[in-house]
Parts: sequence; C-alpha cells; structure tokens
Amino acid sequence: MTQKKVDVLLVGAGVMSATLGKLLAQLDPSLKILMVERLAHVAHESSHGLNNAGTGHAGYCELNYTPLQPDGSIKIDRALEINAAYEVSLQFWSYLVEQGLLPTPEKFINPVFHQSFVWGDENVAFLHKRYKALHKHHLFEEMEYSDDHAVLHKWMPLVMKHRDPKQKVAATQVKHGTDVDFGFLTRKLVKALQKLPNFELKLSHTIMGMKQHDDGRWHVRVKDNHTDSVRTINAGFVFLGAGGGALPLLQKSGIPEAKGYGGFPVGGQWLICRDPKLLKQHTTKVYGKAAVGAPPMSVPHLDARIIDGESALLFGPFAGVTTRFLKEGSMFDLVGSLKTGNLGPMLAVARDNLDLMRYLVSEAFKSHRERVASLREFYAEAKPEDWKLASAGQRVQIIKGCDKKGGKLEFGTEIVTSKDGTIASLLGASPGASTAVQAMIEVIERCFKSRMHSAEWKRKMKEMVPSYGESLDENVRLLHEVRKRTLATLRLDGSREPD
Repeated sequence: MTQKKVDVLLVGAGVMSATLGKLLAQLDPSLKILMVERLAHVAHESSHGLNNAGTGHAGYCELNYTPLQPDGSIKIDRALEINAAYEVSLQFWSYLVEQGLLPTPEKFINPVFHQSFVWGDENVAFLHKRYKALHKHHLFEEMEYSDDHAVLHKWMPLVMKHRDPKQKVAATQVKHGTDVDFGFLTRKLVKALQKLPNFELKLSHTIMGMKQHDDGRWHVRVKDNHTDSVRTINAGFVFLGAGGGALPLLQKSGIPEAKGYGGFPVGGQWLICRDPKLLKQHTTKVYGKAAVGAPPMSVPHLDARIIDGESALLFGPFAGVTTRFLKEGSMFDLVGSLKTGNLGPMLAVARDNLDLMRYLVSEAFKSHRERVASLREFYAEAKPEDWKLASAGQRVQIIKGCDKKGGKLEFGTEIVTSKDGTIASLLGASPGASTAVQAMIEVIERCFKSRMHSAEWKRKMKEMVPSYGESLDENVRLLHEVRKRTLATLRLDGSREPD
C-alpha cells in the first residue's frame, strides 16, 4: 500500500474545501495540499448551482433568521451575524478578483434585489416589526418597506399581477442583494489552486477509513474508484468538507468531539421555468414565510437565477423525506450513521418532531398541480406546463445531545474540531456556502492557532479580508468602507452595462 505525505488533506471538492484551500495557500504557499473528491467532478453535490438556493444569504430577505419572540419582539442577532459573515465572503472574493485569481464578477455573482413578501394581517404586522428592528442597524440601513400595492407593483410586478387589490400585503427590499453561482465559483477556486505547484486534486477517490497515529498525524485510506487500488495519505491536518457526507466521515475519525452528533437528512426539489417572457418580468429574489412545521430550507421563494451562464426562474424548494445524506448517496446513509453515542439524541428528535415528519411526507407526495398551486400564491397566473420539476440538493440537519430533551434538532451550521486541532469538519446546512469564508477562517483560527498568532499571517489575512479582527456589527465606518469597495469591485453597485 503506497503512502503520500501532505500538510493538508481536504475531503470533498465543494465550496468549503475550495475556500479553505485557497485561504491556506495564500497564507503559506509552501503548504502541500491534497483535495480528494468521491465524485468525478468538482462542485457536483451541495455546491452545484441547482443544489442550493444561490442566494447570497445576508439576512435581507430570509424571514426565518428573525424569529418572533414570545414577548412580541423580533430577535435579529442571527440576521446580524449572517450579514456580517457574508460581508467577509464578499471581501475575500473581491481580493481574489483584484489579484486575477477569479474571473470577472458577472461570471459567478450578480446583483439581484432581495425582497421579502407576505400577506395577511398577522404576517404584515410581523414584517413591519422586523423592518423597524433591522432598519435601525447600520448593516440593514438600506432596507426599504412598503405595504402600498402601487409601490409593490413596481418592486415585483409578476408577484403583484392580478392580485386582489383589497388583500393586505407588505414587502421589504434591499437593492444590493446578490445571486451567486456557487458551483462556478468553486470550480474557479479549484482551478486557481491547481496552478500552484504544491496542490493536487484527486477526483473519483473515496475515503475508506482514517486513524490518528502517535505523532498526531492522520493516516487516511483512500480508494481510487476506477482501479479499486488503495493508498494511504499521511496528513498533518484533515478537513472534512463533504457536505452531507461529512458526518459519516467525522464518525470514522473516532475523535471524542464527534460523539453524540447525528444527522437528519432532508431532500429538496425546485419548479423551474425558462420562458424568456417570464424571465423579463421577474428579476428579483422574493422570499415568503415558511409553512408551520417546515424546516428553514423549505422557506418558499421565487428567484431569478443565473446558473452556468443561463437565466431561469426557480420556485421552492419543496422538501421531502429521504434517508440519503448526499444527492448521489446511499439509501442506507441514515441507518449507517446510527451509533451508540447518538442513538439517544436521534430517537429523542424523532419523538419530538412528528409534525415535521408529517410535513415532509406530505411534501414528498405532492402532485405537480399541487406544487404549482403553491407557486400561484406568488404568481397567480402560473401554468403547470411552463414549470418543470428538478431535484435540488440534500441537506443534513444537525442532531446533538440535549440535557432537557435528550436530543435537539439544529438548523444552522457547526464547526467540529479535535482538541489538538488536527482535524475539523463542518456540519449542517443554512446559511452554508454564503458564509464559507467566515467559517473557514474560524477553522484556521482553531486549527492553526500558533501560526495565526504570527504577524505575517495576521497581515496576510488582513490583506485578504480588511475587516479581519474587527466587528462590522459594531464599526459603522468600517462597514461603509468595505461595502463600498466590494460593491464596486464585484460590480454590484449598478456599474454593469445592461445586456
């Protein structure tokens, strides 16, 4: 069995691994980095354009990030956190564009108004209260609100077309929202890495097992899917960035920090329209409120998207029951993830989330006409023949132990690292790819502590992300400075010439 020695092993060729690899390569070009992907293509699972919302998640339009509290107030902490994290991604991408390490911005990111739209007295009251809570903070100072039908007809003509003029409606919008083709972005990040002498990409390779030796290094067995030959990778640091496949790999590591984690897989589907007439009528992202009992990934939205250079309208996603952790995974993924350490939390979550299970089952058995009926709440004239059903990506929500209930279902993302910092993994889903840069910086801070304390790494990180080490949540001047730069560099400020 042959052995290869590297400094960093990146498992999974998605946006997380690509981002971490690019950050580390910029911080220290001498690092030997190997990326291993089970599939034959880069960014073919969660990072693929159709497998995620493509929204540059910044909390502008996603109502689930600002829940209504029992006392009637709106909790905005999560929205502020996500917004600031997305600004970090925009800064890093701007740096890479300036350095010629990413192509022209319109290839992977485009300006799209982010809008929230609701109807009914209760929902309108909620949206107005949300707007007042967010608008007074400098991160959201450019948010607009209206409950005037005439104004909303201008904001979202397709949504307001033939709507009852007596229906109580309201919307908010932010004009510098974005649509991101994370698949294209990931492929370009990996291509930039492949130009480096110390980087290697291995597609169609599967992780068979891993074990940490006494010297702290990881010996990871990797199989070539074409030849079935197995070799060992001797790595000083391992990152498990395999989307839904990260949990089973983390369990293979055997680190104590992985104990108790389980996964709750949720499938997804989109309705897609490519009618040029409709594409001209709807050029924004409109997010509504999730149905009662729906997971966050099922917040309904009607989106203008650009995927692989082609425009489309997407509505959904429609969630469904699945036992697969990956779109191209196995139906036995869920069963295989059951361990003595997580069985209790998994059973507790199943017991306490029967309403969610019923919702997912009902979603899975919806007919095409029933899905189009949901779409008609956003676009009244939608015709079934104009919309095709397509499979979206799989998401694995986090399950972890909880003293009170025995187990808790989490809908965010979580970084798990070993005590010695030699292995790290990202679990969970939303907000996912949009906050990849902030998440991977956190991985570096945890796992490369001594080097991050060096003046050289701090200087380089500050060059790549000017707000590094400071709070955009608290520093109004700094936010304005970095936002002005990123909007100009990524040409999100209205400077692009119309097609």
